[in-house]
Order: sequence, then C-alpha cells, then structure tokens
Amino acid sequence: MSTREILIVEDERPIREMIAYGLRRAGFDVREAEDCRDAKKQLADRQPDLLLLDWMLPDMSGLELAKNLKRDKETRELPIIMLTARAEEADKVSGLEGGADDYMTKPFSPRELVARINAVLRRTEPGGGDDRIEFEGLVLDRASHRVAAGERIVPLGPTEYRMLEFFMTHPERVYSRAQLLDRIWGGNVYVEERTIDVHIRRLRKALEAFGFDHLVQTVRGAGYRFSVRAH
Repeated sequence: MSTREILIVEDERPIREMIAYGLRRAGFDVREAEDCRDAKKQLADRQPDLLLLDWMLPDMSGLELAKNLKRDKETRELPIIMLTARAEEADKVSGLEGGADDYMTKPFSPRELVARINAVLRRTEPGGGDDRIEFEGLVLDRASHRVAAGERIVPLGPTEYRMLEFFMTHPERVYSRAQLLDRIWGGNVYVEERTIDVHIRRLRKALEAFGFDHLVQTVRGAGYRFSVRAH
C-alpha cells in the first residue's frame, strides 16, 4: 500500500509543526496549510487521503470550510478530522454535522491522533468485492464504492457509505449504538456513541432527497435497523 498523505490546516505554526513531526514519524506523508485559502489551493492541486482541519482559522472557520468541501462533488468524500479547543458536546455535534468524520479536542497526544487517523482511514476504505446490493431501487455497488437511486448518484460521505453498506448487508435486525460502533468503527474506543446519531441523521438526510430515508428506522430504546417494512 502506498504511503497515505495528510493535509494539516492549522494557523499556529508550533502546533502544526508538532503534529506534522508526529505524523511523519508514524509513516505518513504530510502537507501543511496555514489558513483556508492555502488549504483550498492545495486541495485543488492534489487531494490528500485525509484532512486535519483546525476549527479556528484566520480567514474563515474550519467548520465552514468542511461544509463547503462536503457540498462539492469533487471533495465530498474526503475524510475530515476537526481539531479544536472547543470541548462542549454541542460543538462536537456541530463539527460532525458540518461534515467531519471525527473530532479531536486540544490538547491531544500524537499517539491518539495517529489512532484516530488510522481508524477513519480504515472505515473509509472502499469495500472489497464486486457485488451489488439492492433494496427497492437503492443500489450499493461495492466495486465502484457508489450508491445510486435509478440513474442518480446518492451523495454520501465515507462514514455514511460504510454505515449504509453495513445496514444493507444486515437488514431487518436491530442494532444498538454500541453494536454499530463496534461493527462499523471496528471497536475504536475513541468514538463516542452519540457519534452514531449524528451519522444516522446525515445518512437519512442524504437518502431523503431520493425517497429512501424511511429505510433507516429508529427503534425506541433499542437502536436502529434497516428495513423495507413499515415501522
């Protein structure tokens, strides 16, 4: 496997250099940007495998940049980890709903950061095999890593794709948040159960435009299931 490339967007040079040093020691290729303008320039030139994005940047907020990237078809599947000093739960949810795949609160250890990056990269890898899974006209193609409704592509972020792939290969059964974390995130201890709710909302929102949001069902007090039947 080729070396994975990380783009760090952080305006504080000492922090940026410390993160870059730790990631290079862990075997990653690293590029650096000091603000959103620089980041957009570098993304237009070449996309990394993952974006480490600081929330507070001098020209625009990292959260706004994340939202813009997720709206753009060229960058919507780019995995993003937000870096921030904001520790409130509402801020974490805002970051995840804004397009981040994970969220890290400063200060953090280089070891935890590498673990988070590896976890996000694992779950955003395309699924193996060339099989297609279909429910009521919703088609997930593992070979192309795409989801389609008829002739239209359903735009999904990498985590929502993994979640839908799991649901479509395990229909009708109810899964708790803890089970979904274990099965989709691979038992990564750094991810909070509330993260599941955020990604469920994002998955439903993406499916809603195509009339398939009803397939992802909430089972009160138990968790979630994927079903073609009514609640």
